[in-house]
Amino acid sequence: MNANHHESSGPSRTQQITLRGPAELADALPFVLGFHPTDSVVLVALHGEHGRFGGRVRLGIPSSPREWASTADHLAECLVEGGARSGTRPDGIVVFLCQDPAPGETGRRVMERLRPFAQRLRTACGALDIPVYEALCITDGLYFSYCCPDQRCCPPDGTPLALSGTSVMAAAATYAGVQVRGSLRDMEARLKPRGGPGDEEQRTALDTAAASIVPRILEGAEGRGREEVRETTLRLAREILRRFADRKHPNGRNSGSPDSQAGAPGTASPMRSVVPGRYVGATAADDAADDALISVDEAAALVLGLQDRVTRDRVAEWMEGWEGTAALRLWRVLARRCVPPYQEHAAAPLALAGWTAWSTGDEPTARVALGLALDADPEYVFARLLHQACNEGLDPESLRSCLRTERDARTAPEQESPTPSRRARMRAGRRPGAPLTLRKPGRQTAGSERRAAAGVRPGGPAAGRPGSGTPRPGGQRGSRSGR
Repeated sequence: MNANHHESSGPSRTQQITLRGPAELADALPFVLGFHPTDSVVLVALHGEHGRFGGRVRLGIPSSPREWASTADHLAECLVEGGARSGTRPDGIVVFLCQDPAPGETGRRVMERLRPFAQRLRTACGALDIPVYEALCITDGLYFSYCCPDQRCCPPDGTPLALSGTSVMAAAATYAGVQVRGSLRDMEARLKPRGGPGDEEQRTALDTAAASIVPRILEGAEGRGREEVRETTLRLAREILRRFADRKHPNGRNSGSPDSQAGAPGTASPMRSVVPGRYVGATAADDAADDALISVDEAAALVLGLQDRVTRDRVAEWMEGWEGTAALRLWRVLARRCVPPYQEHAAAPLALAGWTAWSTGDEPTARVALGLALDADPEYVFARLLHQACNEGLDPESLRSCLRTERDARTAPEQESPTPSRRARMRAGRRPGAPLTLRKPGRQTAGSERRAAAGVRPGGPAAGRPGSGTPRPGGQRGSRSGR
């Protein structure tokens, strides 16, 4: 659940589909988001006389009712202001509250418990002169309407949701190539530590790696120790990337080798069609097999090494083709290895997973991964910029082009004399360690990464983690201001 930030998106560019009534609205929600929202409040903007779907915002439902009023005001402002910035202020809003029942709780009880939140959302939107045309609670396979008084279509005990793949929306989504990637809970579980007997072994490996690697990273900007750690991390990451590229999925398709087309951009993982509009990607067994490819010591070395900003930017170049396919799986594994008390270190692999997913055309996965990165560290600038750019509908190709240019300039033979066009391209490239930027055609997004002297996050409880009693270098946490 993303409780500290919201996910948003601009107006959809997919084909137009007419939805009639609460039942079809409830069925359409997973296709609008790309996943089944779990424990979420979602606001969708409507535009024009016919109520065309536009931008949307999603946030985890606050556990405390005391937060509902401020959350409602925040979401309404985000949706309306986001539309106003793009010149399309909403004409109406649809509200969705999605939450599974607690043990012993019925769907109707969930609906009644969330009714004050729904009412607060309606008044928050009304205060901005935007009417709420429908407010639905989706729970326990049922939907309830907070707006419709007609019990013939919206009975008080709820109405069953349509069977998966049987609606007009599902058929249209299949035709348009829209994929629903399971529930939000399932997507987040692939990016979080799972807990179990192996956690203690991984924690010990992280402690050992932190004691060895962090002091070398924290040397001066030109320190040899930092450069050695950087090269060691990159060499190990490349070796493991090849392991992922060579491993075949259980369904017989290669996961993304240089000679395979399975890793082409836009196909971050093999998908198998089950019902129209619903797809099943990698399974828990696939993730477990990926976990087995990396030892606890290797994972610890990579997690700590990726806290260096330059190293992180270098591996961000693995963003397409077989490299992107294998890298996304690698970043997932590393995020799962960030066991307590190393949760904040997951921000780097999670942000890389979000970037790689976005670059390969998987925006729902990108938003989930970037949201978790911000949960791990709300001040992780790399994740914040990517999250904002992804939500604003920017084209990742501008950043891909920048990373390609840097890679080409770095790998070009040193003895080769650059041509005038080559020199011009190198001058136009981003300076090493400078902020990554994204832009729409004709304009550049606001915001930049502030630079810090260290450019890394100290690792482990012994390196200045909260509550450790150890002073932080310069009075701050590593490179929080520069990542």
